[in-house]
Amino acid sequence: MMGEVKTSVGGRQAHFTVAPEEEGTRLDLFLTGKETGLSRARIQHAVSEGRVTVNGRPARAGRRVKAGDDVVICIPALKSSGVLPEEIPLKVLYEDPFILVVDKPAGMVVHPAAGHPGGTLVNALLHHCRDLSGIGGVLRPGIVHRLDKETSGLLVVAKSDEAHRGLAGQFKRHEVAKTYQAIVYGNPKTGEGRIEAPVGRHPTDRKRMSTRSSRGKGAVTIWRVRERFGVASLLDVDIETGRTHQIRVHLMELGYPVVGDKVYGGAGRIRTIDDSAVRARIKALQRQALHAWRLSFAHPVTGEALQFTSPLPEDMAGLCSFLRERVKGEG
Repeated sequence: MMGEVKTSVGGRQAHFTVAPEEEGTRLDLFLTGKETGLSRARIQHAVSEGRVTVNGRPARAGRRVKAGDDVVICIPALKSSGVLPEEIPLKVLYEDPFILVVDKPAGMVVHPAAGHPGGTLVNALLHHCRDLSGIGGVLRPGIVHRLDKETSGLLVVAKSDEAHRGLAGQFKRHEVAKTYQAIVYGNPKTGEGRIEAPVGRHPTDRKRMSTRSSRGKGAVTIWRVRERFGVASLLDVDIETGRTHQIRVHLMELGYPVVGDKVYGGAGRIRTIDDSAVRARIKALQRQALHAWRLSFAHPVTGEALQFTSPLPEDMAGLCSFLRERVKGEG
């Protein structure tokens, strides 16, 4: 059970009652499973600051909750991040008072980070939605999920705290359906497959992800061949989980790295192609051939079932067309 009230300083309090089946859960894990809009790290920070109480008293993160416990977390109003609105063109596919769905181009970073203080999707969103600042996090207002810089495609953004909590809950429960299209090296022996392997930080290269991590989290990727080009194939890829670099890591492990992926094998495979024209055309892509083309979820406020699609962008579609004609010519 949960209810919320505004605090006098502009923050809010979230109230939860522990259900019998939740008894014995660590306090921080109990709250992580709730729709607070906070990560586990932020919840643990709130606990350390005394902003989480159990039955009216501050508690430790490792405390085991009991059925009937009243758990309250105080979430203060977010301070300004200093991230500035920028007039950057956005391709908006859908917008209402609660959410918007955008089609992100390849090359755009989703939120500010080291090396990318501006020119991000967040900067563009802050200009497009003047009241977005602070929703869901200071540096990532409205952002519920993300795409890599060089991945294009669909993203849903929250415009209110209610929408952010609702969407975050759907992502946590794996209720959001996401389908990508990927151009990969090779010609898979079967028409479809399922990859189930945990993904976590690479044991020696902290900038990469790997299925060999000792702290990997469960990840499931389902793929289907849409079209074959001999040296490469176009795949439809569904993900049941959303781990960092999941598709790229899983497809590399399968032996079919994403074309243009400089981190996970897509750069080295080009040398195995004998056709110089094909090699030149692939090099001209200048990014990983991965596109988030379909997104389905329930509206976080109205409950309406929503589905959006985005056709392959010109660069990926052009490469497919070139490879298709090349195959016909060889026939």
